Amino acid sequence: MRDRYILAVESSCDETSVAILKNENELLANVIASQVESHKRFGGVVPEVASRHHVEVVTTCFEDALLEAGITADDLDAVAVTYGPGLVGALLVGMAAAKAFAWAHQLPLIPVNHMAGHLMAARQVKELQYPLMALLVSGGHTELVYVSEPGDYKIIGETRDDAVGEAYDKVGRVMGLTYPAGREIDELAHKGKDVHNFPRAMIKEDNLEFSFSGLKSAFINLHHNAAQKGEELGKEDLSASFQAAVLDILMAKTQKALAKYPVEMLVVAGGVAANQGLRERLADEITDAEVVIPPLRLCGDNAGMIALAAAIEYDKGNFAGLDLNAKPSLAFDEMAD
Repeated sequence: MRDRYILAVESSCDETSVAILKNENELLANVIASQVESHKRFGGVVPEVASRHHVEVVTTCFEDALLEAGITADDLDAVAVTYGPGLVGALLVGMAAAKAFAWAHQLPLIPVNHMAGHLMAARQVKELQYPLMALLVSGGHTELVYVSEPGDYKIIGETRDDAVGEAYDKVGRVMGLTYPAGREIDELAHKGKDVHNFPRAMIKEDNLEFSFSGLKSAFINLHHNAAQKGEELGKEDLSASFQAAVLDILMAKTQKALAKYPVEMLVVAGGVAANQGLRERLADEITDAEVVIPPLRLCGDNAGMIALAAAIEYDKGNFAGLDLNAKPSLAFDEMAD
């Protein structure tokens, strides 16, 4: 049986990435062109700047991925692309490149949901057992997803306001940390103590919804009030207190989800899955399900995860025409038109 090769493109935010997957889960290449340095001075991603950078590097990413994988376009069986959710301009650049490449080489096009990519990145660790639960935590999303079978995603809980990664970046900006702030806050948190007792929104409510805006506001108010009085609060304790509140919320809701939807496997994915504090809490507190977290290199945005999700869609025969359009607010239960 001949090998199957899928080329995948990811450009939903500020990473331009092209990957090549051999068969079901062998990543031959995962080229990532990061824009972090360009966005640091703004304290966050500027959509127009992100789109321009994608245009500048996407062609080179295609070339580098094929070179790294040691194959040519003639060896490929399909092209996959993120079509949502994400920044519309950024999505359109990657989609235009993917569709042009697919058309030029007469290859079928596979539409992939960005969040499904994060979830399916766990396939690099081990074979997933269904049904499973997923906690997806990133800069733009915080949601609990029940996956009854490959490709069948059902959101059972999500944030009502800020995503957890977004909250990290906003409080990091208040503390004067460099964007993206998540990793530095995590490191500082391990050196401090939870002395500020920030609120844990909806933690006792019997639902699976999240809310981080109140926590963010409480943090900002405390910091600003101290500054007005000429007081300086230690970044270590601020970080430890903020992270403790975040993790208490995430763990409480995840435990409730596992009680309501008993499964044997919990996938935790997205950029915030790289957080060491979260990984420690998961290891200590999740005892009724096996926790699977993608490798660190696949936690952030990358095309490798899109390729791993695309393999599932390929097996199910889910392809799209070249009229596929970007859907910046794409939900899990939507299919490509």
